[in-house]
Amino acid sequence: MHFISEELESYIENHSENEPELLQQLNRETHQKIMQPRMLSGHYQGRVLSVISKLVNPKYILEIGTYTGYSAICLAEGLQNDGELHTLDVNEELYDFQRTYFDKSGYGRQIHQHLGDALEIIPKLEKPFDLVFIDADKENYVNYFHLIIDKLTTGGIILSDNVLWSGKVLESIKKDDTSTKAIIEYNELVKNDSRVETIILPIRDGLTISRKK
Repeated sequence: MHFISEELESYIENHSENEPELLQQLNRETHQKIMQPRMLSGHYQGRVLSVISKLVNPKYILEIGTYTGYSAICLAEGLQNDGELHTLDVNEELYDFQRTYFDKSGYGRQIHQHLGDALEIIPKLEKPFDLVFIDADKENYVNYFHLIIDKLTTGGIILSDNVLWSGKVLESIKKDDTSTKAIIEYNELVKNDSRVETIILPIRDGLTISRKK
């Protein structure tokens, strides 16, 4: 769903930071070889993630949902020199693909991949995270929030993707549409939870920034 015209989107991309060459390659290869390439963050959102990470300058980043590794590399651009990014995914078939690009990026030693159920992995990560990016199964957004909020440093940031869900958040929910219901519940949670202050940006499919007070 386009919230603004494609022409205006192109203008925004053309007047924002250029997509790094390695990420252009990753973008192309994802579209050529991997199913559901629309899951990729892409040029503009990737640069948004990069700038936010550079503003935060985190020591520890948590990413829930790796896909082909595009967003992880963008987020890693803001890491402190001794920082770490921990990225979680259930798809072991993409593990080597991700690692190839992580190592090419120059952040390979700082990016740690975790395979398996994020609900089981997150409690085992004993890190004070400064920046978290939630972009995995929508049905568990609320569960992820509750698992990470106490691991988030004061002033730390949670970024949540797809929170407008192609505009479905405004439509009547079908009984079997668990994803839309979960996104709406999550949006209400981060709006009303007194531990965070939240804004939604109409970037691509909606990106929430929640800052821990």
